[in-house]
Amino acid sequence: MVQFSTEAKAIAEKIIRRYPEGKQKSALLPLLHLAQAEFDGWLSVETMDYVAELLSIKPIEVYEVASFYTMFNLQPVGRYLIEICQTSSCWACGAEDIIEYLEGKLQIKVGQTTPDGMFTLKTVECLGSCGTAPMFQIGDKFHENLTLEKVDGILETCKTENKRSRYC
Repeated sequence: MVQFSTEAKAIAEKIIRRYPEGKQKSALLPLLHLAQAEFDGWLSVETMDYVAELLSIKPIEVYEVASFYTMFNLQPVGRYLIEICQTSSCWACGAEDIIEYLEGKLQIKVGQTTPDGMFTLKTVECLGSCGTAPMFQIGDKFHENLTLEKVDGILETCKTENKRSRYC
């Protein structure tokens, strides 16, 4: 059975208390973020059911929200989730070339994870860094003004940091 750690449970309770009685559903987005961070970067059905139970809402209400937002992963992801912006500014500045390069370098397609579980490649809508396009995000860290050489360096850093963090 899925359960938050003691620390995450305390955070969840604090989040839920922000909202008036009967309005606990308002805590859904922050709880999904907490759950995704707690459970290896993705939301299983069991995890979403657990969140529904915490909020006293129907599981379908959680599924609807989790499946709507691209920031939630409904399948396991690699240790490093590379989310590359594919909207107009990034596209015009070479995001397509970066995506093709990453697919070749990692030997995966967008939406896939490397066999060693290290990298997942995902395209996303605007990450709000149009002036520094093309860019991608790994965890909460932006990598901007990307070139193929910068991509190589970032991937090498990720491989070096592998045991320490989900961000590189």
